[in-house]
Amino acid sequence: MKGHLILPFLLISFFQLSAFQPVKIRIVVSQDGKGDFKTIQGALNSIGVEIKTAVVFVRKGVYNEKLYVEKPGITIEGEDREKTILIASIARDAWRCEHPDDWGVATMNIGASDITLKNLTITNNFGFDFKPQTIPCASDSVTHQKELRKDGHQMALRAMNGATRMRAINCHFRAFGGDTVSPWDVDAGLWYFKDCIMEGGVDFYCPRGWAWAENCTFIALTGPAAIWHDGSKYEDSKTVFKQCKFIGYEGFQLGRYHKDAQFYLIDCIFGANMKDMDIYLVPTTNSIQWGRRVYYADCHKEDGKDFTWFRNNLPENTTKSLITIEWVFGIRWSPHKQAA
Repeated sequence: MKGHLILPFLLISFFQLSAFQPVKIRIVVSQDGKGDFKTIQGALNSIGVEIKTAVVFVRKGVYNEKLYVEKPGITIEGEDREKTILIASIARDAWRCEHPDDWGVATMNIGASDITLKNLTITNNFGFDFKPQTIPCASDSVTHQKELRKDGHQMALRAMNGATRMRAINCHFRAFGGDTVSPWDVDAGLWYFKDCIMEGGVDFYCPRGWAWAENCTFIALTGPAAIWHDGSKYEDSKTVFKQCKFIGYEGFQLGRYHKDAQFYLIDCIFGANMKDMDIYLVPTTNSIQWGRRVYYADCHKEDGKDFTWFRNNLPENTTKSLITIEWVFGIRWSPHKQAA
């Protein structure tokens, strides 16, 4: 009799326990039909609300898709960074003629938290394939037209709608124009980049909130500045570059800001052809509450020399050893300790 009672109890216990276990899945995307889906968006759309974490593994190929990532806890992992390529062609100026905001303006649009990107090339091809054009534009109240520019805003990655805690590892983000990588949430944005390549025009890396970039290469193709930061909501907001390299066209400029910002560049390398000019404040009507906060430690030109403006100038009581991922994100997030 006791044996008959034990089995139902075990079954009930199993189902009770399983209800509290996070549901994890792995989905394979392959253009040859040998995976679960042929498109990345199809795989993303299949993930139900009951799924707490999901890995979308993308086999090598060129995927001509614009992605919308709207569910949390998703990892999109490519088979090979150089051969797993996502491409769309979008001019932000054109998009905003017909849409009220930036949702959908990028090749990859992230509107959920705890997203990881790995081993991917993500390209907004508009500027690379540019053809001069003037389009109808309902939002233009004067001419109802918009002349599109080759170097206008072109986003490969855009995070918005409350998204935060996004990681990008060994990814290549490409656009010709500005704002290539735009993770924006000045209130709670937490962004982590490691071993990535980013290239584009003005402000092509422009996080809002808190950001960490390590061992990344920034390639300026055009425009008056490569990097930008918005830390205007909280004095503690900051963007850190550790062991990063900055290269680009002859005379490219490192960075600028026109809102409160806080830059830390640690052990970075500057291209010898970079303009001999520090990160600068753009003339602005914005109130800069906390003054100039642009800090360096042991950064040098690739030819071993230093620019005339360069000085090690970390704030008092701040050392290189103090500037860690924990120092940037505090107890809110430990992106380097998450499962690969």
